[in-house]
Amino acid sequence: MTDEQLKQLKEELKAQLKSIEGRLEHKEEFETSELSNYDNHPADNATDLYDQERGMAMDHLKEEEHEDILAALKAIEEGTYGKCAVCGKDIPFERLEALPTTLTCIDHADHSLDFESRPAEEDFLGSSTDRPVKPEDNRIRDYDNSFGDVESFGSSDGPQDQPGEDSENFYKDDKTDDDNEL
Repeated sequence: MTDEQLKQLKEELKAQLKSIEGRLEHKEEFETSELSNYDNHPADNATDLYDQERGMAMDHLKEEEHEDILAALKAIEEGTYGKCAVCGKDIPFERLEALPTTLTCIDHADHSLDFESRPAEEDFLGSSTDRPVKPEDNRIRDYDNSFGDVESFGSSDGPQDQPGEDSENFYKDDKTDDDNEL
């Protein structure tokens, strides 16, 4: 690698560092969209939770990127940048140009992808029915009326959300015999 190429990569890393530090300073705080979750639709709560989790994941990725940039700049200052940290061979300029934060040659790069591990929630969450879905079956069946079970605890259209309503007559048809004669 020439001195000009090293200078180019160092400037690019410094620009990336400035950019990532600016993004790290700007933290987006997601708050729930309602003052109370009492009357919030479950989908709204799920959207809020998704936004919070996505923000946390993005923060984590930014922090990792920041650490990688700092490590690459430190390697430049120590004179080890462009040499594989494992075997000591020169890293091709094309690889450094494509991935300036790399400290290893392609042979020692982490090629492993984890296709086996599953989310931790699966260790705790079981099937929602007493007849779990078989792995070879691509259809999901709800053998029980899960919605009915959940709705029995209340919904946003129940008498508990209608002040002054008589809960016994809430679901009865409002039409009278006089209305049917018209």
